[in-house]
Amino acid sequence: MTPIAPASLDDLRVHADHRQRCAIDTRALPWMPSPSPKVQRRLLERDGGEVARATSVVRYEPGARFDRHVHELGEEIVVLDGVFHDESGSYPAGTYLRNPPGSGHAPFSPEGCLLLVKLRHMDPDDLQTVAVNLHHADWRPGLVPGLSVLPLHSYGTRHTAMVRWAPGTYFQRHRHFGGEEIFVLEGVFEDERGRYPAGTWLRSPHLSEHQPFSREGCLIFVKTGHLDLDEAG
Repeated sequence: MTPIAPASLDDLRVHADHRQRCAIDTRALPWMPSPSPKVQRRLLERDGGEVARATSVVRYEPGARFDRHVHELGEEIVVLDGVFHDESGSYPAGTYLRNPPGSGHAPFSPEGCLLLVKLRHMDPDDLQTVAVNLHHADWRPGLVPGLSVLPLHSYGTRHTAMVRWAPGTYFQRHRHFGGEEIFVLEGVFEDERGRYPAGTWLRSPHLSEHQPFSREGCLIFVKTGHLDLDEAG
C-alpha cells in the first residue's frame, strides 16, 4: 500500500479517477489543514477545492467546531473515535450518519473525535436521513457462516453497510457492479492481493473482482454500486 497525498490543497485531484484501484493506509497520510483551525484531515480522494467531492479522515481536536453550513450533495460520516455533535444530537464512536442533499448543521466536539467523511457523492433525489449506532442495532446473518451484516442505506444500485467477519471467514469470489469501497474499522481484512489492517481505505472500480476473507476477523464499512459508471470504462 502506497500512501499518496498532496503537499497542499492546491493539488485538488487526489485519487479522483474511479477507474483506478486504491489501497491506502490512512494512518500514514499527513494531516492537512481545514477552514477550522482545530480540524485537520487526511485526504483519501478529492476532486475540487474546498467545495469538492471528497473522502477524508477528519480529526476534531477538543473544542473544535464549524459554523453552520449546507451540504448541497450530501454528507456521510462514520464516527471512528470520540464523540461527534451537532444540533441534532451526540454521536459516539460506532455511529453512522447520513445527511442528505440540502441538509445543514453546525458540528462540534467538546471532547474531540475522529471521523470518516464522504462529501458530495449522493443522488440529489435521495433525501433520506440516517443515524445508526452499530452497537445498538439489529445485525443480520451474512451470505456465508461467520459473516454478519448491518444494512445502513440503499438507493438504486447503491448499498451501504457495516459487515463483521468472524475469524476464519471466507467469501466466494465476486464482481462489483458500480465498484466497491471499504474502510477497515477493526481487525484485518484480506483478499488475494494483500492484508488490510484497521485504518485501511480500499476502492475497487466497476466490474472489479476479488475473493475476500479474514483469518483474524474484522469490522468493515462497505459501499457498493456508487462509483461513476461513465468513468469506469
